[in-house]
Amino acid sequence: MRAVLQRVTEASVEISEKNVAKIENGLVVLLGIEAEDTMGDVTWLSAKLLKMRIFSDENGLMNHSLIDVKGDVILVSQFTLFASTKKGNRPGFKRSAKPEIAIPLYQSFIKQLESDLGKPVQTGEFGANMKISLVNDGPVTIIIDTKNKE
Repeated sequence: MRAVLQRVTEASVEISEKNVAKIENGLVVLLGIEAEDTMGDVTWLSAKLLKMRIFSDENGLMNHSLIDVKGDVILVSQFTLFASTKKGNRPGFKRSAKPEIAIPLYQSFIKQLESDLGKPVQTGEFGANMKISLVNDGPVTIIIDTKNKE
């Protein structure tokens, strides 16, 4: 799994001109899933991103986690995070999991995040054409890959 975390002061997701998700302080998480990903990746990544100290303390230092600041999450599935751009100018996506693998893992990740965070997680819609608006705070953007554990 590969996740792009963006610390935000506000964010929303729109599908077919309808707002389906909206948060203020928290994270927008773009999630890419590979065919080899497992529930082990789900639990590791959930714990990692919730405890990542990327929110400012009273001195402006990144010492607080999402849990510490009681932030919210918008989770969006994004198969393009595993794009291969090695050959030509059109990206290939064969590393990205097919829907029959990706959808159950995506749903499991939602449940795991909600359980670990102790509140609902807002989402986009798997496979939908979405418009994501956000104000990246900092800016702070972190990429985490479960295969590299970084």
